[in-house]
Amino acid sequence: MAERQGQAAPDAVLTRIGQVVMLHHGGDREEARRRFLELWAEIGEHGDPLHRCTLAHYLADTQDDPADELAWDLRALTAAEEVTDDRPGGQRHEHEDASAVRALYPSLHLNLAADYVRLGRREAARVHVRRARGAADALRDDRYGDGVRAAISRLESRLEPGAGEEAAGGSGGGGDWEPPRQRP
Repeated sequence: MAERQGQAAPDAVLTRIGQVVMLHHGGDREEARRRFLELWAEIGEHGDPLHRCTLAHYLADTQDDPADELAWDLRALTAAEEVTDDRPGGQRHEHEDASAVRALYPSLHLNLAADYVRLGRREAARVHVRRARGAADALRDDRYGDGVRAAISRLESRLEPGAGEEAAGGSGGGGDWEPPRQRP
């Protein structure tokens, strides 16, 4: 019993987000989007930044329109930037929150780069792929970290000067340069 008291209680919101992520990965994109939006309404735009970051990060993947996906990815980045700020009521964010978000930055920036490629904004894509590369040192040496680093490398090569629009993905559709998703 004493061991259990020393352990952090599971975060119910992150657990719920993870359940919807599994639904999405199972192929039910519409239902996942609907449930994510319900969670977003519960959390609100001023809710816990880690929750907003995680939710927006995954909600972006359920969007049909690249501009909508970009808007959700930008919300995720904005919330991530708030994690080190003070919480309402003067409480500081837990160290684990900041560590979790630092590990998300490479993927957050890679997603933004991918969004900008789909929208034909190659220079904005280059900015974010450089930021993804700069943040990649926060990734662990595991399957997820290796996958994100590989996706960064693929997108970097496709955005090099001289690489054609087709090589960078053109408009619409995903690519092998998109980051893998880590489950919350």
